[in-house]
Amino acid sequence: MPIRKLREFLDQNNIKYVTITHSPAYTAQEIAASAHIPGREMAKTVVVKIDDTMAMVVLPANAQINLDFLKCITGAQRVSLASEEEFKDKFPDSEIGAMPPFGNLYGMQVFVSEALSREKEIAFNAGSHSELIKMSYKDFERIVKPRVIVTS
Repeated sequence: MPIRKLREFLDQNNIKYVTITHSPAYTAQEIAASAHIPGREMAKTVVVKIDDTMAMVVLPANAQINLDFLKCITGAQRVSLASEEEFKDKFPDSEIGAMPPFGNLYGMQVFVSEALSREKEIAFNAGSHSELIKMSYKDFERIVKPRVIVTS
């Protein structure tokens, strides 16, 4: 079960969280609606390539990634979306497109939207298209140590 590794990690770090099971959904906005989570608290994980290194960008469900801005703030030569083919093997414990925003578990840097950093709680895919984890943003920040992206 994809959620097992993530639960073990959260439990080892004494993180309080809840799991939410919902009907299968595939976009962040569908998931938020299905699970009755405000869209601003629903975090979606986008895998990008910064030069030749994969990283995660974590955004609110209703936001779109700005690759030019990411290129500017990272000082990279190239930034692009990673294809599923390029990253599917990096997340053997997750369904494609349902990986949790814990790049630290996969050797990837994590960038997070400032909008999410202002939320008290965030929810995100827990490795499947029918399970979420909801936890405090402060705990997420403490154990993932993402770089906050300020867009305004």
